[in-house]
Amino acid sequence: MELTQLSLCEVAKQIRLKKVSPVELVEECIKKIQIITHKNFSAYIDVYEKESLKKARDAEREIMSGNYYGLLHGIPIALKDNIAMKGFRTTAGSKILSNWIPKVNSTVVTRLESVGTIIIGKTNFHEFAWGATSENPHYGIVRNPWDPKCNAAGSSGGSAVAVVTKSCFGALGTDTGGSIRLPAAVTGIVGLRPTYGSVSNHGVIPLAKSMDTVGPMTRNVKDCAILHATINSNNQNNNKALDIISNDYMSELDKELKGLRIGILSDYFQYCQPSVTKNIKKAISTLMSHGVEIIDVQIGNLEDIILAKTVIQSSEASAYHQKNFSNNFMDYGEDVRIRLDKGERYLATEYIHALEYRKLLKSQFMEAFQSVDAFILPTLPFVARNIGDTTISIKEGQDEEIGLIVSQFTGIASLTGFPALNLPCGFDEQGLPTGMQIIGKPFEESLLFRIGQAYQQVTNFHLKSPAL
Repeated sequence: MELTQLSLCEVAKQIRLKKVSPVELVEECIKKIQIITHKNFSAYIDVYEKESLKKARDAEREIMSGNYYGLLHGIPIALKDNIAMKGFRTTAGSKILSNWIPKVNSTVVTRLESVGTIIIGKTNFHEFAWGATSENPHYGIVRNPWDPKCNAAGSSGGSAVAVVTKSCFGALGTDTGGSIRLPAAVTGIVGLRPTYGSVSNHGVIPLAKSMDTVGPMTRNVKDCAILHATINSNNQNNNKALDIISNDYMSELDKELKGLRIGILSDYFQYCQPSVTKNIKKAISTLMSHGVEIIDVQIGNLEDIILAKTVIQSSEASAYHQKNFSNNFMDYGEDVRIRLDKGERYLATEYIHALEYRKLLKSQFMEAFQSVDAFILPTLPFVARNIGDTTISIKEGQDEEIGLIVSQFTGIASLTGFPALNLPCGFDEQGLPTGMQIIGKPFEESLLFRIGQAYQQVTNFHLKSPAL
């Protein structure tokens, strides 16, 4: 078996036992990157072949001499290219920052490097993270390996493709309105939006500061827990030992689910393609077989989620870009220009009303959490869509504008700041992945991992990968 077929956790064990060298891992990952680059998937903006091999040799010497730092030591990981890495350009997927080289690391990179993680490259995404397709006019369209005619959603599309093609053992993305969870759903991987504020955004080029968060994207739940534990700002240890790296996430993973109460918003499922609804219902039945109680919860005013999210996200993005946008208007891609221009036109009253709605939504869900432990709903109302599409059919004869529905489910966690985990939960008739989303209370990522782990113990959707 190729080493890249192993999960992060599996290959980490082989490294700890000195049966596998980090050099071998990097070499195999580079080969995979070359394959997907040749296939024009445009997953990476920059690949650090020379530097990664040097770090792999350093890691090999450290491990062979008995200095093993933990589960990420010698493991190749990819970064979304809006995350600053000292001495390496960080483009934000833009023409404007195409030659910007940060002088300091982002906090998450410092944490990864402190445990010997190897950053193998920077991934492509929607320019300045301001979009949901990863169709980048400067660095190429990120194509979905399940069907190259489709995009990989966004904005963290390149990170998702890097993970699902096994060209790395995990990746970091950023999530504002759904930018980790959406590409994770359409590529069939696991992606976590952590609790807002639990992972440092220092050194990360923002989209909308009141919603942005960095999070892990991996092949399975256990790997996601490992990666999140390392970047989690609430984890104060240095992750130098195998038994403490996961900040108690690992000890929670295998607890039974019996007695858990999970809420659903059944009225909300009507806005999905039939295959998405079908697969979510099957997933709910699977969890019920584990002793989970399903409770139908009524939450008011959900129809305002997309409007409120759009007003906040647009206003904050345009405020950040205002000076550059005025001076370098034509250096932005056309779709981002349109969004930034629109964001400057929202009134302060509209922004304040959106903030008030966000406060109301959060209070409604916090009240609901008195009756349930978590919520399950679709991640995305449809499967991967063709590159360039602006509308999509949800029900036969009913086309919807994609921008008006793409974040109707992910917007809940984005506005409230709650943690949310995407899990692959099946495929449609054409073999395209569908995703389900588990939303929890603030700082209860361990419960999301626990539910996800139980689900993946009895399903194999996360084990499937597109043919290369």
